[in-house]
Amino acid sequence: MNIARALAFLVLVASGLLARAAFAQNESGPDLSIELVDPKVLRVCADPRNLPFSNEAGEGFENKLADMLAQKLGKSLAYTYYPGATGFIRNTLNAHKCDVVMGYPQGDDFVQPTNPYYRTAYVLIARKDVGLEGLESLEDPRLRGKKIGIIAGTPPATNLAVNGLLPSIRSYPLVIDTRFDSSTEKMFKDLQAGDIDVAILWGPIGGYFVKKAKADLNVIPLVHEKNGPRMAYRIGMGVRHSDQNWKRELNRFISENKDAIAHLLASYGVPLLDEQDKPIRVEP
Repeated sequence: MNIARALAFLVLVASGLLARAAFAQNESGPDLSIELVDPKVLRVCADPRNLPFSNEAGEGFENKLADMLAQKLGKSLAYTYYPGATGFIRNTLNAHKCDVVMGYPQGDDFVQPTNPYYRTAYVLIARKDVGLEGLESLEDPRLRGKKIGIIAGTPPATNLAVNGLLPSIRSYPLVIDTRFDSSTEKMFKDLQAGDIDVAILWGPIGGYFVKKAKADLNVIPLVHEKNGPRMAYRIGMGVRHSDQNWKRELNRFISENKDAIAHLLASYGVPLLDEQDKPIRVEP
């Protein structure tokens, strides 16, 4: 009987010690060691050749954002690179080879999203010599007869079909191995060469190419479409569905560094939009 009481007492003592340890741990911050591949290293999933987002040389804005995040968290930085096509999440994040995708649209259930750190839209880019000044949407009748570049399978392709513009399009493949090819680069080169009159691209890509080329081009966010799928999306980071503490840590980083993130994105030409589809002007 005395032995039983002694064992019960030891169990109570041990439980109290564990509770105090857990409380102290929570006071000092979340324990991410179970969720992260290596709690001392920020391990990022990225495409090796997909500017303006990322590349192996660390030149994309998602690379720069990862640098900022690693510095704020006091971690070293490492990458798992995989082409941004079918199997990307399965072979990187969900294979526990890395812990975060730096840019992912909200609403896609392949990952658990953080809070968004920017909002942007597809854009129409037109040379100023093709007579499309003041164009606001793909319903504009002046687009008929123009040669329009589009990435196959992207949301604006549906709107082009709705507006009877399919005979005018030049389609570029969506699913490619970005290590060896780039549909977006080819489309922009065709636009500059006059092989197409208009290019429709995802906003960060279009804005980056225009800024880099320093060409005399109109960049029009497609935020006035009345039909078809939405064109504007919120972009956050992506983590595994089980990683709740890690998501909260990333949300804190996003909240505390809004201005620095906006300046980073603007430096790459990303067209930033507020929730009312109005352009966000970022002061130098």
